Amino acid sequence: MMQKQYHIGFDDSHGALYAILPGDPGRVEKIASYLDNPRFFCQNREYTTWLGELSSSKEAAGQTVMVISSGMGGPSTAIAVEELYITGVRNFIRVGTCGGMALPVTGGDVVIATGAIRMEGTTKEYVPIEFPAVANLDITNALVEAAKKLNLNWHAGVVQCKDSFYGQHSPDRMPAGFELKDKWEAWLKAGCLASEMESAALYIISQILGARAGCVLSVVWNQERERAGMSNPRCHDTEAAIRTAVEAVRVLINPKS
Repeated sequence: MMQKQYHIGFDDSHGALYAILPGDPGRVEKIASYLDNPRFFCQNREYTTWLGELSSSKEAAGQTVMVISSGMGGPSTAIAVEELYITGVRNFIRVGTCGGMALPVTGGDVVIATGAIRMEGTTKEYVPIEFPAVANLDITNALVEAAKKLNLNWHAGVVQCKDSFYGQHSPDRMPAGFELKDKWEAWLKAGCLASEMESAALYIISQILGARAGCVLSVVWNQERERAGMSNPRCHDTEAAIRTAVEAVRVLINPKS
């Protein structure tokens, strides 16, 4: 029998091939409520885990789906993916929040991250920086299909993945602020959609392990729209991103796909 994994706190008895990963433990139960037969499974450190089922249709048998919090940032996300893979999970969808960067990205929209700028430290201990952090195509296509089906305002493209929340929002007080601001402007000129903190670790580690990973983000606001004097609504409701992730899992488990 497999031993319980040190950080996530459980073994392979869950039987889930699919995991939805919010960062916040407080969002796990809410996401699980979108599944059939949601039930608490485990809690250890920042990793709160629920299980449920999803099927591709009313007639099909449900497959077990896990919802587990990954904590904030690359290190805790990396640990979650490593240990979940050991227990049998092979498909990961991050559901999180982000700040918009490109001007068309508005609070309340969803961003599907096709790739991530590796402006963080975790993945550098896995593979040299020249290797790109990209999402799995099947999962990305399922997320796009779900967003279209739900008639959401969505965007797909590259996001910035960082380690320092306050480095982004208060660069002038940081000794390295000159570098932070120069790189931020470079990301903007290159068409980066949004900024968040976990996608690069998710993508790189899944790639190395041979798992599939994708990411859908709820846009809270956009500091570049505010700087440009444009309307800048704030939205803390993550329902659109959650529904997108759940529907994407349903697409992925459809035997016809």
